[in-house]
Order: sequence, then C-alpha cells, then structure tokens
Amino acid sequence: MISIIIPIYNTEAYLHSCVDSLLAQTVPDLQIILVDDGSTDGSPAIAKAYAKQDKRIEVYRQTHAGQSAARNLGLSHAQGDYIAFVDADDTLTPDWCAKHLAAIEGVDYVQSGYTRVQDSAIICQKTPLHPYLFTSPCMRLYRREAIRHIRFEEGMIYEDVLFSVDLWLSGAQSRIINYTGYHYTVNPNSTTSRRRPEDEKRVIAQLRARQKNASLRSRMIIEYTIIRLKLHFLKQ
Repeated sequence: MISIIIPIYNTEAYLHSCVDSLLAQTVPDLQIILVDDGSTDGSPAIAKAYAKQDKRIEVYRQTHAGQSAARNLGLSHAQGDYIAFVDADDTLTPDWCAKHLAAIEGVDYVQSGYTRVQDSAIICQKTPLHPYLFTSPCMRLYRREAIRHIRFEEGMIYEDVLFSVDLWLSGAQSRIINYTGYHYTVNPNSTTSRRRPEDEKRVIAQLRARQKNASLRSRMIIEYTIIRLKLHFLKQ
C-alpha cells in the first residue's frame, strides 16, 4: 500500500483537482491522508466530503502550525510500505504511482521530474540529472523504512530542503526515472512565492550546522545544496 500525504492550508481552489488525481491512480491500494492545517476557507468541508465518498481517504485537522507539522502528522498515521507527498495545489497523472512502484525494487526511493503548470498551460518539464538536484520531498516514492527516522523541521519554511538533505546524508539509495507526471501548479499564494530573508538565513544556518563533524562527502553535498539554494533565492 502507498500512503500519500497531502498538507492542506486554504487551497479550496485546487483541492478537488488534487484529490481527484489521486483517486484516478491505476494503483488502487492507497491510503490518502489529508491533513488540514487550520484552514479558514472551504478546504475542510471539501476534505470531509471526499472522506465520506471513499474509505481510502482519511482526514486529520490541526491548529495552524505549518506545512512541516502537517506532513509530520500525516507520517504518524501512515500505514503503507511506501510513502509519497503531494501538495494540495498539485496533481498526479494516473500512472504516477504505478511508474514509481515499478522502479523502486532494490532502492530506498525513486525520484522523478515534474511538469510546471500555470493557468492550465505547461511552462516547462524537468527531470533531475542526479539525486541532489531536486530538494522537494514531492516527486518521489519512498520506502517507509527509508524515512522512518527522518522528519520535517517544524516552525519554518524551506523545511523540505532539510528533509532532503537528511535523506541524502542517511545514505538512502535512489533511482531516477525520466518521467514528469507530477504537475506542479504555480500558486501565487504559496509560502515560497515571495522572498523571506529571515527564513532564508535560518535554513542556511541549519545546513551549516549539519556540516559540522560531517564526512567530506556529506559536507560537499550540503555545500552544493547551499549554493543552489542561494541562487534560487536570488531569482525570486
């Protein structure tokens, strides 16, 4: 079974499309975990309605604590041998789960690419050339055991970078597939849609802390991530 974790915060405009894409997966053995992070719009009602329609859907609610806390809560309820993360404003093509399941034998997680979409138009499609190129926890299927001891840093944004670095430093083995079935929607209201200098400093500081007493290989991975992260901040 695959447990798919979706953090939700005021995404009623996108939530139907997201959940419908999960229900359309060709792999039927799913646990779909919707975690409402204290939404103030119609998202909770939408989530509850879906849970009544399909027994594979579970809904949990928390006081607004951020995406990291929502993902961690989802992980605490995950029952599947495999884990995936999907953001509530994104969608999957129907064969996403099947493609990743077919490729995961012998590795800890499968990494694929994405299709960037804005106003229903495709902007670009990207597949990583190496495991350290994408820092998002989405676009991957994980063996549950591979992330058993990894959690998201709470109380900050850009936490996905730290999750990915911790995954890489754990020695997890990956396989990249040339596939862009994750549709990433450009959402102007997302938490990373504008620059947040203080949060940028915090995540860089967390990465620097991880470099201390790390192996040479680990320090190189972190340094590469910091360089790419700084370039990303400059482009915002």
